[in-house]
Amino acid sequence: MANNNNFKMLAKTLYGFEDILAKELKNLGAIEVKKGVRNVSFYGDKGFMYKANLCLRTALKILKPIAKFKVYSEEDLYKKLYKMDWEQYFTPEATFAIDSTVHSDFFSHSKFVALKSKDAIADYFRDKTGKRPNVDVKFPHLRIHIHIEKNMCTVSLDSSGQSLHKRGYRSATNIAPINEVLAAGLLLLSGWDGRSDFLDPMCGSGTILIEAAMIAANIPPNLNKKEFGFEKWPDWDVDLFEKIEESSLNKIRSFEHKIIGYDKAPSAVRKAIDNIENANLSEFISVSQEDFFKTKKEGEKHLHILCNPPYGERLSLENLTEFYTNIGDTLKQNYPSTQAWMIVSDLEAIKSVGLRTSKKIKVFNGKLEARLVRYDIYEGTKKRRPRI
Repeated sequence: MANNNNFKMLAKTLYGFEDILAKELKNLGAIEVKKGVRNVSFYGDKGFMYKANLCLRTALKILKPIAKFKVYSEEDLYKKLYKMDWEQYFTPEATFAIDSTVHSDFFSHSKFVALKSKDAIADYFRDKTGKRPNVDVKFPHLRIHIHIEKNMCTVSLDSSGQSLHKRGYRSATNIAPINEVLAAGLLLLSGWDGRSDFLDPMCGSGTILIEAAMIAANIPPNLNKKEFGFEKWPDWDVDLFEKIEESSLNKIRSFEHKIIGYDKAPSAVRKAIDNIENANLSEFISVSQEDFFKTKKEGEKHLHILCNPPYGERLSLENLTEFYTNIGDTLKQNYPSTQAWMIVSDLEAIKSVGLRTSKKIKVFNGKLEARLVRYDIYEGTKKRRPRI
């Protein structure tokens, strides 16, 4: 590797987003990009770590691995963590927190692993300095990540702090807001690139609209984030961060099309407008109170639709069938020359849309397995293509 200051990092993401996260990383300039399950590993320097946190749309966390060793028991884990040189990462006056994920027959419980790790690090400081650092689960100076896979333990520092889906623009949410990383990933999977008008006809608190505008104008998604984890590290370089932030802001591009949101509920429209203002995107997005089923497409140009319709838990079964039938009818009759995408967790319900899906991508909405489905609505009647 050309740059001696490069080190390995791991970006965590949601299931199904590994390909687009790897592509984002390559576009940003990461090297040795390798896809895993719900994660992508890569190499870069400190400045690149800052840039990845600021600019990646589909990453939840950027972890910096600092140690890797085999472990066979809780005692073994304790001893190996105790032996590490923790003073290079924080002082006993600082607070820390442990996150752990465990996939192993040797360790049954991730909470117990976290507890054992906490004890090892606190005891290290007590024996070295006579002081034990305190744990602060919400806003620690240092967040440490322990990952155990079978008998291999990886210890990482969490450079992001709070999950990167907490972009900092969302003050008001409706009943079931979509996660910002999920929204950005769905938009990228749908091929949204800002080269047409965009509509979210059931926009809720506006997350999809905001992420769509940030993609269209190439605005770094975490620009509004209050603080990253690395800002409390001993080697925090504020000048370097500001330089990276400035260079990212210089890549913002103008956007000539419209981004429109509808929602039937006045409360959702108000929340969406608030969130759009928080994200400083009011010039790009307009939101109005409309019932999608009573709307028509504006103008002749191509339109890109993406939405997260209310799902089964919020609608009764017969209402759900009728609801999806109405979606299909509205698209067919009122939205010619449109590419429409929806995330749907009720796979029976989409049969009621009555349109043929041209693409189905498996994703998860929280714990719910879902599909991102695409419908191509053509101008006038579509002649059936002969099957080859």
